[in-house]
Amino acid sequence: MADCLSFRSTGFFSDLISDYIEQSQDLKPFYNRFPSIESFKGQISEKQKSYNQDNRKVLVEVLKEQYQSLSTSADTKFHIESLHDSSTFTVTTGHQLNLFTGPLYFLYKIVSTLNLAKSLKENYPDFNFVPVYWMATEDHDFEEINYFNYQHKKLEWKTNAEGAVGHLSTAGLDQLSKTIETEFGKSDNAEYLKGLFKVAYLEHETLAEATQFLANELFGDYGLVVLDADDGRLKSKFSKEIKNDLVYHTAFRQIEKQSDKLSKLGYGLQVNPREINLFYLHEKIRSRIVQKDEYYHVLDTDIKFTETELLDSVNQHPERFSPNVALRPLYQEVILPNLAYIGGGGELAYWLELKSYFEAEQVTFPSLVLRNSVLLYSDKTSSKLNKLGTKIQDLFLSPDQLEAQHTKKISKIDIDFSKQKQALEKQFEDLYELAKKTDESFYGAVAAQEKKQKNGLDHLEKRLLKAQKRKLKSENERVLELQQMLFPKQSLQERSLNFSEIYIDYGERLIPKLIEELDPFQMKFLCLELTIYNKKH
Repeated sequence: MADCLSFRSTGFFSDLISDYIEQSQDLKPFYNRFPSIESFKGQISEKQKSYNQDNRKVLVEVLKEQYQSLSTSADTKFHIESLHDSSTFTVTTGHQLNLFTGPLYFLYKIVSTLNLAKSLKENYPDFNFVPVYWMATEDHDFEEINYFNYQHKKLEWKTNAEGAVGHLSTAGLDQLSKTIETEFGKSDNAEYLKGLFKVAYLEHETLAEATQFLANELFGDYGLVVLDADDGRLKSKFSKEIKNDLVYHTAFRQIEKQSDKLSKLGYGLQVNPREINLFYLHEKIRSRIVQKDEYYHVLDTDIKFTETELLDSVNQHPERFSPNVALRPLYQEVILPNLAYIGGGGELAYWLELKSYFEAEQVTFPSLVLRNSVLLYSDKTSSKLNKLGTKIQDLFLSPDQLEAQHTKKISKIDIDFSKQKQALEKQFEDLYELAKKTDESFYGAVAAQEKKQKNGLDHLEKRLLKAQKRKLKSENERVLELQQMLFPKQSLQERSLNFSEIYIDYGERLIPKLIEELDPFQMKFLCLELTIYNKKH
């Protein structure tokens, strides 16, 4: 069973994203084509003309190398091979290398991507569409990815991290694996998850390799292709754009211009470009490149270059130049025959700042698809909600609003003073008629008196509501407990829960169920009821 809400009505999405989904006229200059099955015809045609087909050979070479040690499904192998062909395109999502996938929305991103590729194939059978997970192996924000939550506990990997996270050694994760042994319990589903964690993190040397294995284990049977773009061969295909950023600061100039226009429309900004949007990546260093006087310096190091030396380094060692958040989208679209980027609200917000930059670099801007968002709840929770006379959609209210609504619903006393306010307004209509026949001062006195009496009714209504809340405290607490369980820390479940917490109960049915229910073209927030039983049941 599934219910849908508009993204705006959930209260958890920005005006920018809500306006984008609702296709506000103001935002149309900031993207290329709004995602619909029909709009991909133009997207395919444009990308076919603009994409450098020579990049395909290198892309396949790198992917085959990265998949050498993995057990690869027939669908994934076919997708990788098909990238040789000019009639093959990708649809891509990207994500950090969060420990054990991190928050639930990791799954939703990839399922949205798989389903988009499948839908495109059904509607454009003459082409192939490859779902790609682009691993953010070059990030260095270790504190954002070194843990996952399980039943209100933060299971954390503690190590000294330097440089790009993809290069990090997995040594030391055996200690966390022992913690997981205890936390997950002994059910069949728990044993599967514990084994999955061990193989991923104790039998692979780097975090990039572990994450690729994990994503392949969970989604490889559906043909997902996982890419680590931290590779000199791929970056050599991006060298022109790297040089443009270093010398001409193209990204800075173009993104600033686009961001200023968005800001004038009243939207907050997600990305603030720098004059140079590249890091120097070498061994355990990932530090910003800055220009000062006639030299280019790598911050917090003694490394410096003249312009000629730096451009020579781009030619000889392209793998040492790492794009930041402003440049990474362009890098993706240069090396992939990509049609669409599937991301969350924050990601799409910064993509909307990039279109003029893409135009300046003559790279096709992808269709921006808001990933599916889901609230998962069990059939037991559904039963409790029914007994309380509450709908799942009600839980999206703030705790105060939910308590007030529930109090009014179950109170034997009518707390709504609307009838009294209507009667009051009727009485004052006669007084206003009388006031028209006198002077303005009397009219003002009538208006002041009406306001005073309405305020009095509002005050009494609030007092009565407060009294009833106290009287019905235990009933309200049951509703608020359910809300707290499904919205940890008053935030969306998908932003904090790890998939393991759902998998323990729902098992191997979880991903097929998501694939069955999630539609990337639906563009609504999904509330999905799951029938829970353990494998031993």
